[in-house]
Amino acid sequence: MPGCELCDGDGGELIVVREKWRVVRVSGTDGAAYPGYCRVVWNEHVRELTDLNAADRQVFMEALFTLEIALRGALRPEKMNVASLGNLTPHLHWHVIPRFRDDPTFPKPVWAISTPSAPSLDTLTEKQAGDRAYTDAKWVSVVKRAFATD
Repeated sequence: MPGCELCDGDGGELIVVREKWRVVRVSGTDGAAYPGYCRVVWNEHVRELTDLNAADRQVFMEALFTLEIALRGALRPEKMNVASLGNLTPHLHWHVIPRFRDDPTFPKPVWAISTPSAPSLDTLTEKQAGDRAYTDAKWVSVVKRAFATD
C-alpha cells in the first residue's frame, strides 16, 4: 500500500525473512536502549491480526512465539513485553521487547519517559558499550538459528 511505512520499507534491520512475514531488529535509540528489541511484520498490508485467515494467523503467531523463545534464551531478560499497537503505522506488526531492570524505563512501558535514576545511553562506559555490541551479535545469531529450520 503506497504511503505505508512497513510496505515501503523493511521497518528495521532485517534478521529473518519468510514469504509471509519478517523479523526486524529495531535500530536507533530504541534499539540501543533495549537490546533484543524486534518486530514481527506481516509482509502483505493488513491492519489487524484478525484480517488474516486462521492458517495465516497461526503462521504469524508461530513466528512471534519462536522469536520470543529465542530472545529469552539468548538474553535471559527479567520480562518480555509483546505488544500489538500500530496506531501510527496501521500495518500488522508486533513488538517483542526483552526487558531488564537496568533499562531506561523499567518497570514502566518502553514508551514511558525514562526515569532520572535509570542508566542513559550517553553514560555507557566503553566496556559497557563493548558488552552490548557482543550481546547484540550473540542474540541476533541465536534468532537466526531459531528460524533456520523453517
